[in-house]
Amino acid sequence: MFCRMGDLRNKYVINVRNGSKLGYVSDAEIDTAAAAVTAIVIRGRLRFFGLLGREEDTVIRWQDIEVIGEDTILVNHTLPAQENSTGGRGKWFRILEDD
Repeated sequence: MFCRMGDLRNKYVINVRNGSKLGYVSDAEIDTAAAAVTAIVIRGRLRFFGLLGREEDTVIRWQDIEVIGEDTILVNHTLPAQENSTGGRGKWFRILEDD
């Protein structure tokens, strides 16, 4: 199967470790010396409708991609420790739980 960058941008990325939806591919990292794609980049989600900027971009190594299908890309990606520590609920819930 051949796939262009424009085709990758229309595919939704799903993490098979926990079933979370990561978003759409926004960019790719290419090693120009080896002429190979080394990673795909998923743009960070908007914070408070974009008024507070964006979250960090997610970079997924090419080795972590399990399957590239017609509509989705399945990846086996380990999330950074800071995202796992809140259980996906954000810092405001953590503050309320501490009280």
